[in-house]
Amino acid sequence: MEKSKNQLITEKSIRLLQQNQYTFHVDSKLNKTEMKNWIEQIFDVKVEGINSNRVRTKRRTRLNSNSTSKKKMITRLRSNCFIPLFLN
Repeated sequence: MEKSKNQLITEKSIRLLQQNQYTFHVDSKLNKTEMKNWIEQIFDVKVEGINSNRVRTKRRTRLNSNSTSKKKMITRLRSNCFIPLFLN
């Protein structure tokens, strides 16, 4: 399962970087504990807390209208930890 789809770069997420908080689009089936463990293993950092929410998007096709949901997680790290901003 793909855990993190990408880091989310918006005006708000850039402001949150000043508070050592990072925003990610993640797999909608992922829970906070799995995300915390994944971030700590991949980036070798310590996570203080995670906030998550589902973002609903509407996609219309000719035949029907579907609504899909994405999940966004804001990860707060300890003060001495950081994640590189642009990842490939």
